[in-house]
Amino acid sequence: MPKISIIIPTYNESNHLPLLLSDLSIFNEGIEIIIVDCNSNDKTRDIANIYGTNLQKSPEKNRGLQLNIGAKKAKGEWLIFIHADSRLSQDWLKKVKSIISKQKNFVYFFEFKINNKKIIYRFLELAVNLRALFFKNPYGDQGLIIHRKTYFKNKGYRKIPLMEDLDFTKRLKKNSQLKLLTTPLFTSSRKWEKNNFIFQAFKNWNLRRRWLRGESIKSLYFDYYKN
Repeated sequence: MPKISIIIPTYNESNHLPLLLSDLSIFNEGIEIIIVDCNSNDKTRDIANIYGTNLQKSPEKNRGLQLNIGAKKAKGEWLIFIHADSRLSQDWLKKVKSIISKQKNFVYFFEFKINNKKIIYRFLELAVNLRALFFKNPYGDQGLIIHRKTYFKNKGYRKIPLMEDLDFTKRLKKNSQLKLLTTPLFTSSRKWEKNNFIFQAFKNWNLRRRWLRGESIKSLYFDYYKN
């Protein structure tokens, strides 16, 4: 049985997935890679098959559902959830194994980094990591490393297409301790490059605020993807 299962939700990720799978391909022992795809119409599924991943299908485009499908199919003792546009450092596995072998009762998440050299992103990284360090509110692009017993004890990700990360960590904080790792997880700057940097940051903050106030996921989902 693989000790670690890495779960990656996808939808039309053929431009980014090969980079992540290339990072992961050098680790063959004790690693299971699960791709949960929701009807991509590009080469995502072909890429997943080429790299020999455990390819699962989701009946709909719903990240919370995809993540939970992956968790239920996983054979690993530890589950790692990351996005398809993420990149990992060369020594990430050695560091992660060292930590999880000592303490199973914590839930871990990566240090937030952006794959872009522009100086403005260094300020965003600092703000996100300080928030995560003090308030223990990691977002999905920081990944999540969790023991399978802890995952299912806390009922895992809910079937919601947005805010699934905040929803789950909110529940986790009631029963588990979350810890920020010094190991980085690099995420693509595409969503900030596509829109004005300040506008995107404000949009994300406002959506989270509305969710915390109890606004419906359907309304938030429409506003998030309408552009």
